[in-house]
Amino acid sequence: MSKARRMAGALLAAALLFASAPPDLGAALPAAVADQALPTLAPMLEQTTPAVVNIATRGRVQLRESPLLQDPFFRHFFDFPRGLSRPRERMTSSLGSGVVVDARRGYILTNHHVIARADEITVTLRDGRTLQAELVGADPEVDVAVIKVPPDNLTAITLGDSDQLRVGDFVVAIGNPFGLGQTVTSGIVSALSRSGLGIEDYEDFIQTDASINPGNSGGALVDLRGRLVGINTAIASPGNAGNVGIGFAIPSNLALRIMEQLVEHGEVRRGGLGVALQDLSPELASAFGLERAEGAVISRVEPGSPAERAGLESGDVVLVASGRPVRNSADLRNALGLVGVGDTITLRVLRSGRTLELRATVAELRVSTLAGSSVHPRLDGAELSELVPQHPLYGRVQGVMVGALESGSPAAATGIRPGDVITSVNRHPVGSLQQLATAARGGGGRLLMNLQRGSGALFLVIQ
Repeated sequence: MSKARRMAGALLAAALLFASAPPDLGAALPAAVADQALPTLAPMLEQTTPAVVNIATRGRVQLRESPLLQDPFFRHFFDFPRGLSRPRERMTSSLGSGVVVDARRGYILTNHHVIARADEITVTLRDGRTLQAELVGADPEVDVAVIKVPPDNLTAITLGDSDQLRVGDFVVAIGNPFGLGQTVTSGIVSALSRSGLGIEDYEDFIQTDASINPGNSGGALVDLRGRLVGINTAIASPGNAGNVGIGFAIPSNLALRIMEQLVEHGEVRRGGLGVALQDLSPELASAFGLERAEGAVISRVEPGSPAERAGLESGDVVLVASGRPVRNSADLRNALGLVGVGDTITLRVLRSGRTLELRATVAELRVSTLAGSSVHPRLDGAELSELVPQHPLYGRVQGVMVGALESGSPAAATGIRPGDVITSVNRHPVGSLQQLATAARGGGGRLLMNLQRGSGALFLVIQ
């Protein structure tokens, strides 16, 4: 046998020996750690995820059309058939999440924006069952809603105390992002009591870097023991870039307080103190002897109001409400909006250089509202309300405020916006709903409205 053949045979034998030998994947684990369990959230999630549900909704909205199509002269000139005058509709759908908080009664917490304008709400449980839900009540101002399903073999989540959260605590977000199905992400509490974001009317958010995406809304934010500490609600996403590590959740204690009112009354009955507020400008801060322009100035106290009974006076500067700093009038309005009727709020105020602690019992504000359609057909879909004493505009502007505005409604097509204040109609000042209705009746079907919008003003004609 030649030398070359002997060498080839030796290499082949070596290769076969190497292939048949078990691979060496490294040294064995040390005995001290070989039997230790690896850290995992799986046991907690196995107990928690059955309480988190997927929510799908279907509804109808009216399509917005040009105001010209409602003009009789325009329609006659271009010979539009009558059928086109009927409002067109389109189907809408959305996906979100929810949390079973009461298995005995079938109550599920979610966000208002998940079920808004829904005609049909379908809940899918973790075990694959699909149930039809009915709306119990919703609060758009905090973005909380309660829906109900048949209480058949449901699993409720364990409730936690969101007031005990600290920055740096680990949390887990559970929801249905992008309709993918139940998904779990983890992170920490990045900040607490976030407000002034312009996401909701009343804000007191938990900020977290646990990944939250569209579809997570209404899902659970839990601690490492699986206890509910928040309802996932929104993200900060510059340029619609998706999750960038800044998500917001409504604290569970706040959501549950709202839920109690929704279950009992079908709505939230907000309280107030009966004061007019304004921000603390640098000039006012100097006059009041403050180093920083932070606080809310009480410019007027309504006679017989809870504020008067608590001893508040015009000129008081509110610095702290319920233990939280008040930077401006919006902070105080937010604090009052999160307090239930009959509850007591503690205020730290500055008066003539002295600091006082005052306690006030919040009373129910009975706000008169009027459907826009009762004023003019073109205002159908708008809710009109009188300014109330605690509103930042109260005392500076007299008028009627445009509240909720239904998307795609005739009112939305006129150009009015939520938050507009109608100060006059047909050149008659209006300070109440009754004055508004009277002025509208004298216009022969035509409304010339003067609106205040933010710091500006404009006229709007409705035929």
